Amino acid sequence: MNSIQVQSALAEHPFLAGLTESDISTLASLAFEVQFQEEQIIFRDGDPSSFFYLIQSGHVALEVRAPGHILRIQTIGDGEELGWSSFLASVNKQFQARCLEPVRAFAFDGAQIIARCEADPAFGFRVLRRVLSTVADRLRATRLQMLDVYATRGGGGL
Repeated sequence: MNSIQVQSALAEHPFLAGLTESDISTLASLAFEVQFQEEQIIFRDGDPSSFFYLIQSGHVALEVRAPGHILRIQTIGDGEELGWSSFLASVNKQFQARCLEPVRAFAFDGAQIIARCEADPAFGFRVLRRVLSTVADRLRATRLQMLDVYATRGGGGL
């Protein structure tokens, strides 16, 4: 994809809806395309945060590894985002991300995005509001999954 195609594709991504053309252009200058295969692990919980992804196509399972099994917290796909912890240099990945099918995405180096957010606080505010919404969605999904597991295992007291 050339830079005009990247910018056009980013402008259509739901995560970036409402950002200015200038914001999209800034992000397009940092983006590069990546592809992952079915069953490929993009990252594991505890890995250092590095990349943020905007998924173009495919589905990814967000999982928590527990002794003896893996618990799927959420499945994300086309038009969603992955790797919010990359916006926090000192925070490791919170989940394991495993491809359920081939995935195409735009990747952004977390350190570069952080630098741009710091250089342009208004841009940073607009982007980080979207990231915070993602964190809230992941927290909600984790909470619901934990409640489901707790109820399935016959835990009382709720």
